[in-house]
Amino acid sequence: MNHIAINIMRKRDSTKNRTDGTALINTDSLLKPYTAQLRERFAHYQRFKVEIEETGGVLGEISQGHRYFGFNRAEHEGETGVWYREWAPGAETLALIGDFNGWSRDANPMSVDDWGVWHIFLPDSEYADKFTHGSLVKVHVVSRGEGTLPLRGFDRIPAYVQRVVQEGDADFTGQYWSPSHPYQWQHHAPVFDINTEGLRIYEAHVGMAQEAEKVGTFVEFTQNILPRIVDLGYNAVQLMAVMEHPYYASFGYHVSNFFAVSSRFGTPEELKALIDTAHSMGLLVIMDLVHSHAVKNLNEGLSQFDGTGHQYFHAGAKGEHVAWDSRCFDYSKYEVQRFLLSNIRYWLETYQFDGFRFDGITSMLYSDHGLEREFTGYADYFDAGVESDAIAYLMLANEVVHAVNPDAISIAEDMSGMPGLARPIEEGGLGFDYRLAMGIPDYWIRLLKEKQDEAWHIGEIYGMLRNRRAGEKHIAYVESHDQSIVGDKTLAMQLMDAELYTNMRISTTSHLISRGIALHKLIRLLTFSLGGEGYLNFMGNEFGHPEWIDFPRAGNNNSYWYARRQWHLVDDDTLRYKHLNAFDRAMQHLDVTYHLLADVDIQLLCIHEDAKQIVYARSGLVFAFNFHPSESVTDWRIPVPEKADYRLVLDTDDTAYGGHGAVEGVHYPWQDVAMEGQAQSIQLYVPARSALVLAPKMEN
Repeated sequence: MNHIAINIMRKRDSTKNRTDGTALINTDSLLKPYTAQLRERFAHYQRFKVEIEETGGVLGEISQGHRYFGFNRAEHEGETGVWYREWAPGAETLALIGDFNGWSRDANPMSVDDWGVWHIFLPDSEYADKFTHGSLVKVHVVSRGEGTLPLRGFDRIPAYVQRVVQEGDADFTGQYWSPSHPYQWQHHAPVFDINTEGLRIYEAHVGMAQEAEKVGTFVEFTQNILPRIVDLGYNAVQLMAVMEHPYYASFGYHVSNFFAVSSRFGTPEELKALIDTAHSMGLLVIMDLVHSHAVKNLNEGLSQFDGTGHQYFHAGAKGEHVAWDSRCFDYSKYEVQRFLLSNIRYWLETYQFDGFRFDGITSMLYSDHGLEREFTGYADYFDAGVESDAIAYLMLANEVVHAVNPDAISIAEDMSGMPGLARPIEEGGLGFDYRLAMGIPDYWIRLLKEKQDEAWHIGEIYGMLRNRRAGEKHIAYVESHDQSIVGDKTLAMQLMDAELYTNMRISTTSHLISRGIALHKLIRLLTFSLGGEGYLNFMGNEFGHPEWIDFPRAGNNNSYWYARRQWHLVDDDTLRYKHLNAFDRAMQHLDVTYHLLADVDIQLLCIHEDAKQIVYARSGLVFAFNFHPSESVTDWRIPVPEKADYRLVLDTDDTAYGGHGAVEGVHYPWQDVAMEGQAQSIQLYVPARSALVLAPKMEN
């Protein structure tokens, strides 16, 4: 090897071994003009780390706030009891109040240290029979008059409290939660290899998961819904609205009490039993984590907790999220980092969640929260509107997630496409394992609204489903829970509209329903097999649930009619909903059997735009789609990658899935006929608006 070649290799090696946060350039050369910004982004994260390393690193003080703040049993001067601590640097006085002291604001004043941490110790010798498991508590905060509180003195719920309850329409109240018999875990989480397995997520809301017109419970979800999820073949359930939130209709996204399980669904032990049972059934349990903002309420939550507007949140306009009517965290503060990073560790360790879907990442990443913003080029990811503190926080958050549990999964909800979001931190990425492919559901809904399927451009659809950042795992989905909310339409409703209510009986003939069911299957299969390395479905959408979501409110006379799932529809053998459900099960099992989603190598075999046909291969399977609305294709010759006979493993036109059962053959011998760059091909029959999935027959 000559000296020039050696020098070139050295340059390549030095690029590959970048340790300054610019290694992302190795996988995306378009980032090269932004080398300085990448370097500064990583340096900012390292500046946060310096202070954290001084207190034990990410597994030290910074992620153990819940073991220090709030209520914790410990000793003081040789006596056992309960410590209560609260960070409130802007307050003048704090006093612990509750049913244990008759809600007296004078009985239990708290002391403060030089860092604004207030504390009080309740010794068992005096309080063992007063301050007990289930005691109701608040903290009376007297501010210095700097904020905008209606009163200088205000009763607040402790920030780190682990249980909050509400009786009737009264305000929420903190509750000391320390059962004498802690929950005994019975099962370990299932083993999941992110590199060899596809993540198949069933997104669910416990409260609206039941058929009855009420708020569902953890116990009911465990008994009634988990078996359905397992039967379909999903390997993860993603729970919404776990953290306490005062407004039920917020879908759980206006969080007030970050360490408290929403009491409207049940007790902490009942949530633990749900997770434990899910683990025993082979399901991972992922939590919807909201660290992007917090509720503004004063009776609940953190807003103006110590009387100032800048304790946990940014001061002034920056601390107000104008679109969400909520508060925006100041991620630069050590105590804010400690609160949120401890929150991550708390849910992983105390409840044994297997990971998080981080909500609203786009809102965190940009000063304008990404509102009405078009991301047209790379410069948008590195301009003055990018929030470096939030980026550094998310890097820390992912570091904590994987330090506490190396097998835990983190998923980012970001619509901007920021480079490196789902790449390792050491490369300069933000450290998420997956990002949601948010453009896909938006695309499908827009396409359905604007064009009949006769006018669809198959190449454009294929390009959209393949349009994702290389080297970053994505979760594909056809429709989000937002598209199920009143005022919008689900995929099924877009396709079949009011006939979902009248013509879903198997004995009924309807062209609109037949078309809708056919396209429902094709859209989902196309997205499932092309859109990412994981897949997500919101509960009920798999079988075309006909009702939207509308939580009880004044505008609907506080009705729960639309805040539930009508499972009887899919369980009724006389209705077509069962066909869509059966198809979803078959689709999930494609990944179970063939590890489809883990294979990043997708091979386009052919597109015939005029005939509305597309053929591609992934994980050894061949997918042949005929989107034509009326013309079935007979003796269709398609290229295949293997010199092997193929067998049919999924037919969307099967009668079990609501089709016509027109495909009779199940075996397709390979022929020594070259086409489309492949040395061999097969011939098959594919009805209009249907697809076949074929697998090579293995030699015995």
